[in-house]
Amino acid sequence: MVLLTWIAEVADEPLVLEPADRQVEWETNTWSLEATDEDRRSLSAAEVVAAFERTAYAIRLRTRELGFHGVATFYVWHDEQAGQLRCSTGSVPPDALPFNGAHVASDDLGPVVEGSLGDSEPGVVAWSGLDDLQSHAEQTETEPEAMPFRVWVCSVGTPH
Repeated sequence: MVLLTWIAEVADEPLVLEPADRQVEWETNTWSLEATDEDRRSLSAAEVVAAFERTAYAIRLRTRELGFHGVATFYVWHDEQAGQLRCSTGSVPPDALPFNGAHVASDDLGPVVEGSLGDSEPGVVAWSGLDDLQSHAEQTETEPEAMPFRVWVCSVGTPH
């Protein structure tokens, strides 16, 4: 159960909450977690969700121990292109996560984890799933945008 170990270790890694320097937060607090083939076969989504919830709780305690008084969010998403679960902590509210792409904040981690554990070829994206630059340039306003990806959010800060 390598994935569960890595999730637990995130709670003990360096943690920086610096609203004036979000780049340092991102670089210090962002982790990539790859499930092994064995993890994909043997772990349930509920086990992985519980591990992330324990980590979020531990980060909430660490935030308080650091004396940080403000909004902070622990968040998890499935990076389909890399075939990994990723997580980070930032001094931002859930509606200000540092993503350029379309995303939806959610309090349900299950679908994020299920997408990752159910990925039969992690890190492989079919050609049909990639944007064609020329067709993207020709896209009209009536065509739908790319589907937003789901991001699980959990408050780990203390409101002002």
